[in-house]
Amino acid sequence: MSIYAIGDIQGCYNDLMALLDHIHFNEQYDQLWFAGDLVNRGPNNLQTVRFIKGLGEKAVVVLGNHDLHLLAMAAGCRTPKKTDTFQDILDAEDADEILTWLRYRPILHHDATLGYTLIHAGLVPQWDLDLALSCAREFEAAIRGPRYRDFFKEMYGNEPAVWSHSLSGHERLRFIVNCLTRMRFCDENGRMNIKETGPPGSQPAPYLPWFSISKRASLDMKIICGHWSTLSYYAANGVFALDTGCVWGRGLTALKIDTIPTRITIPCSGR
Repeated sequence: MSIYAIGDIQGCYNDLMALLDHIHFNEQYDQLWFAGDLVNRGPNNLQTVRFIKGLGEKAVVVLGNHDLHLLAMAAGCRTPKKTDTFQDILDAEDADEILTWLRYRPILHHDATLGYTLIHAGLVPQWDLDLALSCAREFEAAIRGPRYRDFFKEMYGNEPAVWSHSLSGHERLRFIVNCLTRMRFCDENGRMNIKETGPPGSQPAPYLPWFSISKRASLDMKIICGHWSTLSYYAANGVFALDTGCVWGRGLTALKIDTIPTRITIPCSGR
């Protein structure tokens, strides 16, 4: 059995199929880990999600910010953006089934045997594995519960920017989701700067890439993430970043993780 982690697909179904063909993916034996953002901005969102959902236990999926945006739209808590391309999912005859399946995906996955943790974006420096797992489970319980629409109404926004154990309610959940699905930069105290989206070095002081914080509590972890297309592939300090800009016509990346980490990137057609 081979296990591959794959970066942001964003509805680029044909590119995903090309990557799986390239790595000789065997649906019977192999497993795929998806680092979030299955959907949006690309051309074939419905095909993408139907395929991944159809893999059953052979697919491990964590939610990304675009996946959550789709769920908020479907819940009637957000109006569409000009760049949104997932109307095919909302119009599908199996839309309710797909959206329920997506809402029950985790926001963090940890495999104790392999020693890898899968997230979409990042971890603030105060969070070790135990705290990250605990916060992720809080969020997952909220969006799987009967009042999940209440949170989606309050999900959008960049505050609070700093973690505190005393955070509660929607503010606490918003911080958790921003950290795990939107963050790129923060400062030494963990203050997030959500607005900056450029590559490392483009950010103002005192912000740094979240994985460059020297005393972060997650230094002993092996973390797989996506989200940051302007960073592209990154492998250092126990972090493997896999968003190589598929939807922008650059590349789609898989990382073989059941042995010595091996990167495979194919060129993409993009949107």
